[in-house]
Amino acid sequence: MSTELLARLRKVVPADRILTDPQPLAAYSHDDAEWAEFVPPLAVVRAKTTEEVSAVVRIAASTAVRIVPRGAGTGLSGGANAVANSLVLTLELMTGILEINPDERFVRTQAGVLNDSLREAVAAQGLWYPPDPASYKISTIGGNIATNAGGLCCVKYGVTRDYVLGLKVVLADGSVVDLGRRTAKGVAGYDLTALIVGSEGTLGIVTEATLKLLPLYGRENRAVTGYFNDLVDAGNAVAAVSRAGIIPAALELVDRTCLQAVDDWQQLGLSQEGGVLLLASVDEPGARGEELSRELHGIFTAAGATKAERSLSAAHAEELFLARRLAYPALERLGPVLTEDVCVPRTAVPEMLQRIESTARRFNTVIANIAHAGDGNLHPLIIAPVDDDDAKSRAKDAFDQIVADALELGGTTTGEHGVGLLKLPGMLAEFAPRVIDMHRSVKNALDPQGLLNPGKAFPA
Repeated sequence: MSTELLARLRKVVPADRILTDPQPLAAYSHDDAEWAEFVPPLAVVRAKTTEEVSAVVRIAASTAVRIVPRGAGTGLSGGANAVANSLVLTLELMTGILEINPDERFVRTQAGVLNDSLREAVAAQGLWYPPDPASYKISTIGGNIATNAGGLCCVKYGVTRDYVLGLKVVLADGSVVDLGRRTAKGVAGYDLTALIVGSEGTLGIVTEATLKLLPLYGRENRAVTGYFNDLVDAGNAVAAVSRAGIIPAALELVDRTCLQAVDDWQQLGLSQEGGVLLLASVDEPGARGEELSRELHGIFTAAGATKAERSLSAAHAEELFLARRLAYPALERLGPVLTEDVCVPRTAVPEMLQRIESTARRFNTVIANIAHAGDGNLHPLIIAPVDDDDAKSRAKDAFDQIVADALELGGTTTGEHGVGLLKLPGMLAEFAPRVIDMHRSVKNALDPQGLLNPGKAFPA
């Protein structure tokens, strides 16, 4: 990096928050998608305010330096991977919860607040922020907004976009705009707020968000678990739940490979019960919740569950879901994990699971499966041994085949992790050329120099 650029940055951000040594540059050069391309950035800038973000973007725009926005770096598609001639602008220090309004049921927060910290803060006011990605303890609200993150309960309660009322956004020229509203309803103008959500930092940098909240109380969580011999039986159970018209608060799938990895790590004894675990929850109170949990238990049994069980308490329900939340970190202990994120129609879940098993055999690679099965969002996890280039190549081929199969079944390339870098070929296959052109038109209108997170989110 030129001394002139560094000097200009130090005028707007304290020098101790501008990192240029090789070690931090390497640490901030990629998110959790190490499979995607990345290079060390020129510098890492740790902003604390919207004004600092704006000033850094203005300097970058005047020097044609690219900006890669970053939260906690927990992304799984390469959306925060540094590119050539770039600054990584991290918002991880922007951790202020600025306002909680119990009467209007919203919270105003900076982008660097962890999802779990936000949920705890609003819970103290009797409120609930539903989006709960599996990384909720370590991922930031800004990152969740950038990818339109989902989570375990999104099958019933929706994804991040459903809770974003307004945003403060720094645009590519450094100007700051406030989008959205603070009211329960509002339809004035184009929905630019929704446009920014899920845009992966390519259209603007979110520094603050106003988020809709729900009442914390009034729900009684009951879990139902079912163990199945194979993925197909479990997939048929998922389809049966959908046919029955039940909308569970969560419906998650964890296969034997994941269960064994969790057992090896935490000694929970889950893998001894069966090959695939389905975890469902309902949160309707009273007799209705009891009725739904019994109905789910019956559906699991009829679909071939070798063992089905209903939780005895909310604490027991949370314990049963622990395996799902531990699955990804448990698998990471086995080697590099290439994480898929396809979504198919719920009725196509059994067929998609069959195809994933076939792909694992075809490419001689280990594929574990976890899934938000209730909405068809599958996360095949492809594991390759360390320092085995041939295995990594086969894993990438399997990754591409899974995307192709999902599209063939009427699905989509990504359900919640974002396109980033890893899913660019899949997006090109999913959308018609004219639709890709529409994306380019929006990008060119808001970022004519192409400096905000270039090469991410849609094919250039």
